[in-house]
Amino acid sequence: MFFVARATNTASGVGNERRSIYRKFREVDILDKKKTVTALKPGEDRAILLGLGMIFSSVMMYFVLGITILRSYAESAWTEEGVCVVLNSTVTADMNCSYNCGSDCWRVSKYPCLQVYVNVNNTGRISRLSHNEETQDASSECFYVPSCQKDSAQMHTMIMNISERLKAKQQVPCYFDPSEQQDTVLLTRLYDHIVVFHSLLWPSCMFIGGVLIIVMVKLTQYLSRLCEQIVKIRM
Repeated sequence: MFFVARATNTASGVGNERRSIYRKFREVDILDKKKTVTALKPGEDRAILLGLGMIFSSVMMYFVLGITILRSYAESAWTEEGVCVVLNSTVTADMNCSYNCGSDCWRVSKYPCLQVYVNVNNTGRISRLSHNEETQDASSECFYVPSCQKDSAQMHTMIMNISERLKAKQQVPCYFDPSEQQDTVLLTRLYDHIVVFHSLLWPSCMFIGGVLIIVMVKLTQYLSRLCEQIVKIRM
């Protein structure tokens, strides 16, 4: 009986010792998990703030682009692209312009007014050619309005070089108004579809990146909670 009781006490002591060791390991494991969760939470919060900041910045960029580039692109009447045959390219007169010569100082210079007439798509429609929308708004007569400079001879040389290049090409791509409400045609557009695409590319990438960051953080948190629930069920 003595040996049986001693063996029983020994087995009981070994079992208690094993349970004590298991509890210690369990407590250490839980403590490590708590430390890990505590360490990860500030990083997750910063990642979410980064994603929200990227989304907010991209929305602001969309707003700025919407009232500048996209608005000009949508309101432009010259939407159709065609081929213009240069019929005439001549300098008609000298136009006055003013340039800045210092603080509260403006002086007058002159540049030649180049007028270019073209035949649009060989349809017999003769129109005046303008460089772009800004030139059309600045002057209703001249093909190109250079930046005003003190040296008028330099501006004259530049305009004459443009005239010679247009005469040499004879046919140039151009943009016209399909409704024919605008009598002029444009050589280039300030904002065409390529410019609009490149303008929207970076804010779109920033918006998608911000959304992906938030989705990844939320997915990580969901998987972490799911793993904790599975561990509790197994216990």
